Amino acid sequence: MDRTTIDLWVGVFVALGMAALLGLAMKVGNLTSANLGPTYSVSAAFENVGSLKPNAPVKSAGVVVGRVDSINFDGLKFEAIVKINIDQRYKFPKDTFANIYTAGLLGEQYIGLEAGGDEDTLKNGDRIAKTQDAIVLEKMISQFLFSKASETKADNAEPIPASTAKASDKKSAGKTLELGDPGF
Repeated sequence: MDRTTIDLWVGVFVALGMAALLGLAMKVGNLTSANLGPTYSVSAAFENVGSLKPNAPVKSAGVVVGRVDSINFDGLKFEAIVKINIDQRYKFPKDTFANIYTAGLLGEQYIGLEAGGDEDTLKNGDRIAKTQDAIVLEKMISQFLFSKASETKADNAEPIPASTAKASDKKSAGKTLELGDPGF
């Protein structure tokens, strides 16, 4: 093979590799989404959305039924208002729960819808009343460490020295009490 043919094949393989990396980056970045078709829009208010982003999936029973359209802050109630587009094929009851979950330990966040039992369904412009905020891992770790620190302080209380114990407590069948011995 001559030099130009080898260079051509190398160029083709490099271009294919770049296209594969671009496709993978779009898939990981959630930029290639399934076409939902016609949708209806509902909103939900959360005190903390964590790292939820627009275009994040909205799932029910593990199936993508919609996408997050936008996230805005309500300055009067100090809440995040999440606008959700749901495929019109899926009708959810008015008492549906909207929860923010994390895919895996450190994965992307998404909204999970859990259907209630109401006979009336959500319509375009409705608001989901029952929501659960995102669980912030850093907040949970700090609460755990704080509770462990307060337990340690309570456990490290000063023991009563043996010299201040009552004379009747010091004798137990001719033995003196030592640290760790039961006091009976």
